[in-house]
Amino acid sequence: MKGRTKSIHSIWQKMKKQQVGVEGVFDLFAIRIILQSEPEKEKMECWQVFSIITDMYQSNPKRMRDWLSVPKSNGYESLHITVLGPEQKWVEVQIRTERMDDIAEHGLAAHWRYKGVRSGQSGVEEWLANVRSALETNDDLQLMDQFRLDLVEDEIYVFTPKGDLFKLPSGATVLDFAYSIHTKVGNQCTGARIGNRNVTIRQKLQSGDQVEILTSANQTPKQDWLNVVVTSKARAKIRQSLKEMQSKQALMAKEELERKMKNRKIDFDEPSLMHTITKLGYKVVTDFYAALADGHLEMNNVLEAYATQLRRSRGEEDKVPTQSADQYVMQPAVERKLNNASDDVLVIDKGLKGLDFQMARCCQPVYGDDVFGFVTSGGGIKIHRTNCPNAPQLRERFGYRIVRAKWAGKGGSQYPITLKIIGNDNLGVVNNLTSIISKEEKIVLRSISIDSHDGLFSGTLTVMLDDTSRLQQLIKKLKTVKGIKNVSRS
Repeated sequence: MKGRTKSIHSIWQKMKKQQVGVEGVFDLFAIRIILQSEPEKEKMECWQVFSIITDMYQSNPKRMRDWLSVPKSNGYESLHITVLGPEQKWVEVQIRTERMDDIAEHGLAAHWRYKGVRSGQSGVEEWLANVRSALETNDDLQLMDQFRLDLVEDEIYVFTPKGDLFKLPSGATVLDFAYSIHTKVGNQCTGARIGNRNVTIRQKLQSGDQVEILTSANQTPKQDWLNVVVTSKARAKIRQSLKEMQSKQALMAKEELERKMKNRKIDFDEPSLMHTITKLGYKVVTDFYAALADGHLEMNNVLEAYATQLRRSRGEEDKVPTQSADQYVMQPAVERKLNNASDDVLVIDKGLKGLDFQMARCCQPVYGDDVFGFVTSGGGIKIHRTNCPNAPQLRERFGYRIVRAKWAGKGGSQYPITLKIIGNDNLGVVNNLTSIISKEEKIVLRSISIDSHDGLFSGTLTVMLDDTSRLQQLIKKLKTVKGIKNVSRS
């Protein structure tokens, strides 16, 4: 038997870590009972000593720590109990064998003296496996800092529905547990079921929880998941999955760009493309393709810029004769042109023949919007709204391709419109939205996408309608649905 008094520095560190006063530190004085046991009798004899002590002294059940059944990740094994001593003061009693005490005093190297004892090896083998996994991710030093925290944090023990045991650091979430099972399970995790209740991926786990992970094949990792997890393994796997997704999307965007170049019979010239990417404000090629994949850049605008740069590099750019200043007549702004009717205005009519025009997907104009036309390199015309996000850039760089446009006297065609919706994640709110749309005459719901997050949802609706007046009426009705915070046109 050994007695030890906790050092002042150790008391202060524990007070800071657990955020308690001196009265909250129960192991100011501790007794260690070290047994001479055979390997196969270690646990049994430690529990016999536990029974003897608790029969003699009143124990504090909240202060019991069982590291016999499940050793710490660093290999530490012991049984800790806190009892009320003869002077009515709390005393911690640590029960262990000589082998366990040797490991606790001399560190992980002591494991190799007891290679024949399986229980002493499991912790260090798991620890070494985690080190190997962390290094294979090729992550930065932040990962190693996090891994260091994994070793010193308190641990919790959770179970799968089949009874398999997993050790996680205190504060671990459902998402951490999912990634500890398998990377694919983590990537597709949508939540979990603990007991009889469903919880989100952000739910913090408690020791003894039996957790059933819920997955969906449509689920993919999100950037904000890095703020949800606390384990180094989960954080590394999320970063790796995000990089793979970004690389895959960038590759698809690159293939689509090259395919459209072939369709338009535009030669591929890498120096001209690199120059175009730089002029568009991207220093890294992967960032450019990522923006193309996300829709922040429109493919047609990139092709126009590339075609212009290609002609300039080959010396084929159109030469415009210079004019004297007294002969120059300033053209009015595009916005003013659209309000002035003249013979040069393109009249948008579905019955118009001999002219190829399409509605731009970036702003999705419908009958009644103020619009203008943009002549593409293929000879067709794209119709944009005057407040299109791409309009300023088109006017500044390709002003000579802008044409005035107006709608024919009446509508008749249906156009796709995307609406952004934000609201509370109430039961039945989606049904209420679709019910309103289905009751509207000459309005067809084409697609709906909803993403729920922390009691809120955001999503998009794509509908087919024929003019702006119907659009405004629809937006007004959707805003009346209980729980809807905002409805806006994309």
